[in-house]
Amino acid sequence: MYIGLDIGTTTLSAVVLDTESGGLLAHHTTTNVAGTFPGPGRAELDVEQLQRLTIDCLAGIVAKAQIDPETVCGIGITGQQHGVAFLDPAGAPVRPAITWQDLRAQEKIPGSQESYLQRFIAQAGGVEAFRRMGCLPAAGFLATTLFWLHEQKQLPSPPLTACFIPDAVVTFLTGTPPSSDPTLAGSSGVFDIVANRWDWALLERLGLPGALFPPVGVAGQRAGGLRWEIASQTGLRAGLPVAVALGDNQASFIGSVREPASSLLLNVGTGGQISARTDEFHFIPGLENRPFPGGHYLLIGGGLFGGRSYAYLLNFFRQVGEQLFNGAATDDLYERMTALAAHVAPGSDGLRCAPFFTGSRVDPNLRASFSGLSPDNLTPGHFARALLEGMAEGFYRFGEQMAPIIGERSPLVGAGNGVRRNRLLADILAQRFAMPLHIPALAEEAAVGAAIVAAVGQGEFATLDEATARLLTYAEVVG
Repeated sequence: MYIGLDIGTTTLSAVVLDTESGGLLAHHTTTNVAGTFPGPGRAELDVEQLQRLTIDCLAGIVAKAQIDPETVCGIGITGQQHGVAFLDPAGAPVRPAITWQDLRAQEKIPGSQESYLQRFIAQAGGVEAFRRMGCLPAAGFLATTLFWLHEQKQLPSPPLTACFIPDAVVTFLTGTPPSSDPTLAGSSGVFDIVANRWDWALLERLGLPGALFPPVGVAGQRAGGLRWEIASQTGLRAGLPVAVALGDNQASFIGSVREPASSLLLNVGTGGQISARTDEFHFIPGLENRPFPGGHYLLIGGGLFGGRSYAYLLNFFRQVGEQLFNGAATDDLYERMTALAAHVAPGSDGLRCAPFFTGSRVDPNLRASFSGLSPDNLTPGHFARALLEGMAEGFYRFGEQMAPIIGERSPLVGAGNGVRRNRLLADILAQRFAMPLHIPALAEEAAVGAAIVAAVGQGEFATLDEATARLLTYAEVVG
């Protein structure tokens, strides 16, 4: 038995994976209430509160699974990428973490038309300086956030380590110093994913102290044993191996895709990505290339659209009800929106949506739009369907950019709560890609992937490919 724990933006999700049967004994979800938005463009996270939530989530999954703690062989950790947590030498947080949703790096420098992000890129040597990083830097990335803090003279005093939020959770569980696997480090904007190391020369040009950055670890390998204090609160055994964390995008791919070399994954959660595994590094402007365990890479089309975009429209409808009709929204507003959208014909009668409410990785100033409005399509159902179709179109365009490298891929796999909970979106994705969409049998794909990586790290399987071939199946085919 292996526990997988996903430290997500809105929830913490845990599963118990039985590697003999390939089934889940249980899964448990805890709402992530540690996140805060202390001001416009600010997104932070109370790490101490997250630690308490982690204990609650682990205790919840142990109670729900009703298993003998001695049968659990390890814990795998994954979670949100890009953001940054600040730990002192004892592993304690010294200030709130700053998450991937933070936009402070987009702010203009006082007395200048240049943003901090633009200065970051220029000081680094221009966009070419990031070719081997696999992605262009953006607001919310670990390195751009550190640069903003450095420019504002707000970096916490050393000694400290600036690591990723999942790394901070591993340190909390084990008491060992943080280390970052390339799947997380590669989301920072300053990690050379070809050489598999921090780009020290780039950090020097940016004025960021190299001592801030954690050593490079290997996902799945033992980071340390579960501390006695946490074991006693969760019902697990002290010393239980806890693995080095990995990024949630890679973990979702591992927990979703049975045939990784030939498949294409659409993952829709708060955000969304289209992913394909490759054996070589490729630089394609507009796409990201991320490290993948086993010496592979993931070619990524990462959109800042997903469940969050649908939530923006929901909030608009809620405000219409409250401010124009003095009515409170019902709890099933998501379902009602989707039901209305399902009665609209494909194409939304000419209404089109570009769902870039908070910009894109390439153009942070890009904004969403609805076009093609007419008296016939000016309805809530048309707006909801057009937004879902706009999301599908965004993923499809990323796929077109990938095609020269990856060729035709099959099957098309759909994962994440945005697909599982919105069957209309799954249908729209299948229609746009003109391919059946395969839904993985095991839910909580990122947590499942973390458990699989921990099992491989403990020697249950020789390789990830062997593990996914034996453990994963598809429960349903849409389209």
